[in-house]
Amino acid sequence: TASVSQTPWGDPNIQGIWNNATLTPLQRPEELGNQEFHSEEEAVSLAQQTAERNARLLEAPAQRTEEGGSVGAYNNFWMERGTSVVSSRRTSIIVDPEDGRLPPLTPEAEARLTSPAAGRLAAVRGGRLPADSWEQLDLGDRCLWYRGIPSFPTGYNNNYHIVQTPDFVAILQEHIHDVRFIPLDGRPHIPATIRQYAGDSRGRWEGDTLVVETTHFNDKAFIRNFNGNLSGELHVVERFRRAGPDVLDYEFTVSDPATWTAPWSGSLPMSPSEGPMFEYACHEGNYGLTNILVGSRAQDDGAP
Repeated sequence: TASVSQTPWGDPNIQGIWNNATLTPLQRPEELGNQEFHSEEEAVSLAQQTAERNARLLEAPAQRTEEGGSVGAYNNFWMERGTSVVSSRRTSIIVDPEDGRLPPLTPEAEARLTSPAAGRLAAVRGGRLPADSWEQLDLGDRCLWYRGIPSFPTGYNNNYHIVQTPDFVAILQEHIHDVRFIPLDGRPHIPATIRQYAGDSRGRWEGDTLVVETTHFNDKAFIRNFNGNLSGELHVVERFRRAGPDVLDYEFTVSDPATWTAPWSGSLPMSPSEGPMFEYACHEGNYGLTNILVGSRAQDDGAP
């Protein structure tokens, strides 16, 4: 658009630190049925409820964890769940299918997700069973890979630093310090025999929109709650467009015919975030991973 600045070499300028935290869920709550958008009054009410909840939690006294329960997590001070719904007031990030929900799983994917092996792995990752080895823990627990492609907001660290050159776009994700390097020079994808956590991305400009196609994911590909349950057929198309000084439109389409019966698409506009963006100092040798395995061995020895 005419109001959007350009880089010195003439491409639309999408650089900066952007944040995608929002109250809008990935899938539309079932009770909303076919309601595609919130009214302005509903959006204001949701924001007010969140502000009141945050105020209550800020003043809440410290609480001891119940014996035998969770050991606890970060308190609300550290959380960044968003304070409003997306600017369009959509009731879900997913825009297609029209019901705002993920398409049905394929029988193959249903079998993967409901298998005894998947159930046991979920119990290990949920702390209900001891871990046999670090390899059973997901890549987020191991501080290797957390956001996935496309990237959705989580409890905190929802910043993305975008840097451009004439031949590349680099996107630094705040959470677990991953950098995506996206070539723009028309080079082909890497050989099909090479598979990567973040796949292999290639970008091109279509008018004022950066279109990024990503393929060649490995068996650890991650999208929200489908950690390690996606197939090698996963294909993601993302679209980044500077809609104005304070809005970066982000749209995406996900296709994995071995997981979902149809492709699905979403829209998640981002807003500017004041920098600098600090390091999220998470690494595979952290104490959390060591202590999980120490605790697992204690359970093996009969500890409660």
